[in-house]
Formats: sequence, C-alpha cells, structure tokens
Amino acid sequence: MTNKEVAAAFQLLAKLMELYGENQFKIRSYQRAYAYLGKMGTPLIEMTEAEIGALPGVGKAITGKIGELLTSGKMNTLERFKEKTPPGIQELIMVKGLGVKKIKTAWETLGVESATELLYACTENRLVELKGFGPKTQKEIRKQLEFFLQNRSKFIHLKVQPEAEAFLLELRNALPDRRVELTGAIRRCQPIVCKIEYLIQGPSLPDLQPFQDRFQITAQSEELLEGKLDDRLPVTLYLAPVGSFIKQWIRTTGPKELEQKLTVDNPASEEDAFIASNLPYLTPESRDLVKTEADFPVNLVTRDHIRGVIHNHSTYSDGVDSIAEMSLYCQSKGFKYLGITDHSQIAVYANGLYEEDLNKQWAEIDQLNKKNADFKILKGIECDILSDGGLDYEERILEQFDFIIASVHTNIKMDKQKATERVIRAVENPYTNILGHPTGRLLLGREGYPIDMQAVIDACAANQVAIELNASPYRLDLDWQWIPYAMEKGVMISINPDAHAKEAIDYIDFGVKIARKGWLSVDSCLNARDVNEFLEFCQK
Repeated sequence: MTNKEVAAAFQLLAKLMELYGENQFKIRSYQRAYAYLGKMGTPLIEMTEAEIGALPGVGKAITGKIGELLTSGKMNTLERFKEKTPPGIQELIMVKGLGVKKIKTAWETLGVESATELLYACTENRLVELKGFGPKTQKEIRKQLEFFLQNRSKFIHLKVQPEAEAFLLELRNALPDRRVELTGAIRRCQPIVCKIEYLIQGPSLPDLQPFQDRFQITAQSEELLEGKLDDRLPVTLYLAPVGSFIKQWIRTTGPKELEQKLTVDNPASEEDAFIASNLPYLTPESRDLVKTEADFPVNLVTRDHIRGVIHNHSTYSDGVDSIAEMSLYCQSKGFKYLGITDHSQIAVYANGLYEEDLNKQWAEIDQLNKKNADFKILKGIECDILSDGGLDYEERILEQFDFIIASVHTNIKMDKQKATERVIRAVENPYTNILGHPTGRLLLGREGYPIDMQAVIDACAANQVAIELNASPYRLDLDWQWIPYAMEKGVMISINPDAHAKEAIDYIDFGVKIARKGWLSVDSCLNARDVNEFLEFCQK
C-alpha cells in the first residue's frame, strides 16, 4: 500500500469511530496519523517497525495497525467498523462538507443509506425537519451531493497514472510483436480523466484471455474494446490498422481539431506530421488550445527552464521535512533556489507561525545560506487572506519577508462579489507578490470559491502580482484555461508544488505540463527567472 492509501485507512477509521461515538482521544490520534502519513515522502513499506514507531504521533498501537495494512492490505479494527456500516454510509462520510454528525442523523432518522437517497431527501425538503438542519444547511448539502455524484466516476490524473502505466507494460509484455501506447485524455495530461485509453497496432484487437481475472469486457467492436480494470477503472483499447498507427495515435490522442490541421496520410512519426503540415510540433499536453487558438505557440516553458521552487512547507508549520532536508532535495533536482513559505499565524490548524517562530526560522535560513553560496533559500510565507482582504501580519513583519504568497484558506462560502472583492484587496496590498491557489478548489473534492477570475487577473496585472499555478495534483489551480488571458494581460505565472514533504517538490514536473496546456511561455513563468530576477520582481 502507498502512504496515501495507509493514511486514507486511518481517515476512514476516524470518521467511522466518530459515527459511532467512540473515544475522542483515539479518534484524534487517528486523524493526526492521517494528516502526517499522507504527506510523508519516504514509503512506509521501506521503513522498519522501529522507524515507523518513531514518527511524530505514531505510537505502538498505530504502528501495529500500519503493519497490518502493509502486510495484508487490511486493518482489523477498521474492518470491524466497516462490517456494521452500510457501504453507502461509508462513502457518504468521506464526502467533503457533509459532516459525520449530520449523516448520522439522516441515517438514523430517515433511513438514508446512500448519496442518492440523501439527495432525494433534500429534493423532498425532508432534512429541514431534522434537529440541527435548516433550509440553508439543506441547500448546501444538496450542492455538495450533486457535485459528488457528478464526479464520482472521474479520476485525478496522477492517482491513476501509475495504474495506467503498469497495465501498459502488461499489455506490451503480452503482445511483444505489436506496438502499444497510451492515448486519449491521460496522454494529453488532462487533470481529470474518465477512462484510460490505449492504442494497439493491428491487424485485429488482441485476445485478452490472460487478463480475464482483472479485465472485464463491457463492449466490443472491430475497432475498439471497452471494459473495466480491477472492477474499477474504465479502459478503452483502440485498434490501429497496420501502416496507420501514427495517424490513429494523433486522432485518438485528440483534440479532433488538430487532426484536421495535419494533412499527411501516413506519417512516419508525429513530428513528421507537423513538419509536413508546416506547423511547429506540439507535445500531447500542449494540444488542447488548438480548439480555440489560430496561431501555434513558440518557446513554451519546459521543466529544464524552472530554476526556483517557490511554495514549500517545512516542519516549522505543517511540513514533514526540515528546511535543510528540503534544500538538499531541491539541489539534487537541479534547482537554484528554494522559497520557504510556511503558514501564517491565523492558520492554527497548520501550526501557523507567530513572530517568535519567524525569527527562529529566519536565523536558521541565514545559517544555511552561509554554508552554500551557490544555492539560495528565500524567506517567504503563505500568508492567509483575512475575511476583509487584509493580510495576516502587521506591516512591520510583512516588510521583512523576501516575498509573500497570499492565499485564502478560511471563510470560503462568500458570494461571488464579496469573494472577489476580498481577493482583489489582498492583491492590491503592496506586500503581496503571488496570489496562491486563486480559487481554492480541490479536484473532485470541492469546487473553487466563486470569484470573478477575469477581474482578479486584471487586478494582478495592475499591481505586479503573479498568480500561482499550484501543481499539487489535487489543486492544479490556477486552471490552465486562464493562462492565455493572464499572459495577454502581462501577468506572470509561478509553477509551485505546494510541497509539504521534500518528494512533493516533484509535483513541479506535472505542473509544467499543465502550464504547457495553457501555452505558458518561458518569458511569462516567474520561477523560470534566476533568483536575483525573481527578487527584483518581488521588490516592485
């Protein structure tokens, strides 16, 4: 099991125990285990029992439960709670924004045992009759359920990418004389995918008998085969007749508008198809904007262009690794500077930093910088945007940072006008350098708050504020479709990992691909600048 899968097991256990009114101390300990283990970079499976037991908040009991998960994939305590809880209730308690207590009330009072039943109860106006509910609460629950049901058959790209690549290898091993490639939305690096698609060289679709225990066929024709992998992940296999593999690869990768621009019938490679059509080559992740843009881009940002890693959390707030560890990892990946941006003081849930914490952190950064003249650690902060649009420190503290990322984390249910005014006021603050994850969305988990993004981008242009493309696979916010407008207005984009562990710095790699989807040029990428140019931008 991966660290995130182990963490998810503790999250579910904590919620199920809360559902049944179990010991609050144990619930909190499992919640802490979920929060910490999910951010760890070092795989638990590679650690000894003693090393696991030495992790913060992980005692003997939790170490034993982790051991169960790593050896058998199950945890006895969790299985006991799951056995007495309907599957629909287990699913419901994991939906963001509902609350375990409210789900319990609806279950016990109305007999609701699934998301569909709870949504129906909302449409029948039945929740308002229950204690602790009201019209406003019922409306919010209905909104969350509709979002959940609409997205339940979709997948976050980086969560299914390993499975997609593993099955690709299995297909290639089973078909050594045929070419097999990933195609479709996952090849174009869409943040959310509905299925995994493969292209297989002809003359006919393969016999999938070797995979019958894992792959269930749901539909089949002469040109394609559809099914589910491990009874969960939708898969489509396309056939490419002999001699037309590249043409079919371009077609199935998409978008269809690109196929119409490439005029070669049977190119030897994708690059040849572009060259013969007098067009610059677009890598798969960069092809979506062909739908709306007439001119093809030049000088798109690449991973090699990125010099600095800007948005990172250390053990001073809610990160897993120390500043020194983050710095060494950055250097090993070829970066030239690191921005430490722990949470500001109001973020008590994330151990936000008070003034004395900042002074201690800055002294440590100064010492580390003295040891290595070729690598620079910058003193930043992810500063909370308060409800009125102010920043979470007084001016005498704000002026001491090298740079400031301003982000919204609380009070996210404002209407569009108020939410937009709040963000714009923060952008207009002379100490704001980067607007962090501007909509606050969590892919497949929470819609972003309803801001007028065009107005926010305009404000950033007027105040020399860059916008973050948060490269966490759960955010990818700013949405890539806003990049062309930001570039048109002269707004810089910073591709940031929002790393809470050193290995999460690698999110930048996928973040660059998402930036390329929006045709971000290297000149418009803030952290493609060297450290002095970056600091010059932040000095306004």
